Amino acid sequence: MTGSFTARRARETPGSVRKLRGVAASAQGAKLSRRGRSLELELGALTPFVTLLCVALIAVLALVVDGGRALNARETALTEAEQAARVGAAQLSVASLHAGLTTFQVASATAAAEQYMAAWGHPGSAVVIGTAVVATVRTYELATPLLALVGIDSLPVSASASATVVVG
Repeated sequence: MTGSFTARRARETPGSVRKLRGVAASAQGAKLSRRGRSLELELGALTPFVTLLCVALIAVLALVVDGGRALNARETALTEAEQAARVGAAQLSVASLHAGLTTFQVASATAAAEQYMAAWGHPGSAVVIGTAVVATVRTYELATPLLALVGIDSLPVSASASATVVVG
């Protein structure tokens, strides 16, 4: 073992030792010149770049996570509105559509749709327009924990859907 170590030391030239000492000296903050420029000016040049890159990656992560949650909430609200409209439309009978809608059937259809939305935790309103029931989930706020870091505390979510009674 010692033979190989001494053989390596014997091949080192005085210039290579000076280069190694220079690298160690630059790590300690001493001024070294490389083609007329000071290396001190280059120390820490990547720090601002890495900091900005990390901030940008966190912002993209926040958009992906909270944006995905917002899309999911919007899809859920739309599904609730569609189902509520179908429940309301089911309250309208085919015979009454031929004879003309009565106030009782309109009230029954809107009440059924509104009760369905309230049962799922997102109250809304429903109206009967001709042979269609239009259900709208009221706007509610979805909390955004990651986007709150950049000042966006919540996103509004609402949806509207209609169901038409088909006679035939």
